[in-house]
Amino acid sequence: MPEAIYDHVIVGGGTAGCLLANRLSADPRRRVLLLEAGPADNYHWIHIPVGYLYCIGNPRTDWLYQTDADAGLNGRQLRYPRGRTLGGCSSINGMIYMRGQSRDYDGWAAATGSDDWAWRQVLPYFLLHEDHHGGASELHGAQGTLPAVLRGQADGDRDDAYLQSLRARGAGGEWRVEKQRLRWDILDAFARAAEQAGIAATPDFNRGSNEGVGYFEVNQRAGWRWNTAKAFLRPAQGRPNLSIQVGAQVQRLRLQADADGAMRCTGLRYWNGRESVEVRARHEVVLSAGSIGTPQILQLSGIGPGAHLHEQGVAVLHELPGVGENLQDHLQIRAVFKVQKVSTLNVLANSLLGKARIGLEYAVNRSGPMSMAPSQLGAFARSDPSRAWPNLQYHVQPLSLDAFGEPLHGFPAFTASVCNLNPTSRGRVRIRSPRFEDAPSIAPQYLSTEEDRQVAAQSLRLTRRIVAQPALAAYQPQEWKPGTQYQTDEELARLAGDIATTIFHPVGTTKMGRDDDPMAVVDARLRVRGVRGLRVVDAGVMPTITSGNTNSPTLMIAERAAQWIAQDALREEAALT
Repeated sequence: MPEAIYDHVIVGGGTAGCLLANRLSADPRRRVLLLEAGPADNYHWIHIPVGYLYCIGNPRTDWLYQTDADAGLNGRQLRYPRGRTLGGCSSINGMIYMRGQSRDYDGWAAATGSDDWAWRQVLPYFLLHEDHHGGASELHGAQGTLPAVLRGQADGDRDDAYLQSLRARGAGGEWRVEKQRLRWDILDAFARAAEQAGIAATPDFNRGSNEGVGYFEVNQRAGWRWNTAKAFLRPAQGRPNLSIQVGAQVQRLRLQADADGAMRCTGLRYWNGRESVEVRARHEVVLSAGSIGTPQILQLSGIGPGAHLHEQGVAVLHELPGVGENLQDHLQIRAVFKVQKVSTLNVLANSLLGKARIGLEYAVNRSGPMSMAPSQLGAFARSDPSRAWPNLQYHVQPLSLDAFGEPLHGFPAFTASVCNLNPTSRGRVRIRSPRFEDAPSIAPQYLSTEEDRQVAAQSLRLTRRIVAQPALAAYQPQEWKPGTQYQTDEELARLAGDIATTIFHPVGTTKMGRDDDPMAVVDARLRVRGVRGLRVVDAGVMPTITSGNTNSPTLMIAERAAQWIAQDALREEAALT
């Protein structure tokens, strides 16, 4: 069986993995291997923004997961898209740039006992790779800038490979953030209606409190999707010390006992479509396979809840009961309203002339419906006035359909999707067998708490209150789904279970936490508890979900981790000399 040796082996060429590959291979002394189970990101629909419609549910780019039947959804199963290509979910997602709220990260600091995760500490790591259309400021980064909190470290610590690589490349600016290249009268009217309902306008959702209504900023460059493979991987692909292997699905990790009896991860085995390949890691294996893939790999390798592993015929090598637990996701309740006397995508895209106009506008200007994110207008609000922070997020679209991938409705309409930003329901991910080819069981357990059901009912009422404002009256909106006949809390919560879908933000299945937290899988520096040489760097480490879209927070996590990985490698080498 062939074997190769690297300093760092990164599992997953998605959002976190692409950034890690860039940062770690910037040091020419390090041999870095990036493994991606899917293919390269050379499918044309990845790069045209509206192409998410053709990537979700497509085995070329999507793992095609499904949830288990969910009691909170009245027994329904949901399609559960996860990116299966270089760039991962950044190749198929909604492209929305969103950090969340400052309280999210202060909560992480409390949960881990580490100030490294407080808002004031993580903000520089968002800025480090941000290239914002508005240029550099206190809250946004731009090409060629290095946050002040890092400048002094980079100048003063000559032995830190991570910071020295930032100095050498000029630092920052890979992750492009732009304004959207379109507008719709119906969305402008919804924004005015939200203001009339008491939700103030905001020009920027990324200042620490995202309360307000406005158009989302997106990860695009000149009308094209800007995924993490373009941003971070392509600039690094020519480096002789970086190897990238696509079509490589990990079968299991290699674990052995150190001389002192402690468990160590020394490498892994992956399947390349023809044979198994053994890889050894001198320093670390980094799991960046996402909130579904990472706990699956850990469990297949004998790391996880012992009783379940035993039931599946997997030898328990290191019991960690939290692996696969604590699954959190944003469940969006999609309310659809028919309208009159205004254009929506339903009308344009259901005629040959409309389709021709859409295609021509994109071909000439890279604008219009083909350039649009799945959701264009956003709003953050409170489900009731007693809430200290906004706990609802709206994704508003000038279209309607039964589900993404389904045809648009034949009547003009808009959709106001609303999700509970801070759900209290918790689910889990568990392997179904010892075979790496078998998809795991995904049980989100949506709406399984009374608080979540109450927020669902309140959010539907707020949606109705916004739509009833004078700003929308000229378009005569009529509630088509769920329907005005449903009024009580019990009816609305049940209706939420009937019509709600995932907004594709699973997190938390390998959460970080204090040493005295028995369900914490990794420590505050993302090292797997009780296993040397193994780290998790993806959205699974979030102890609680961020208050908004999760892609850019995952990049920030990877930016933080890259520094720690480089520093720990130096310390390990120093200890051996």
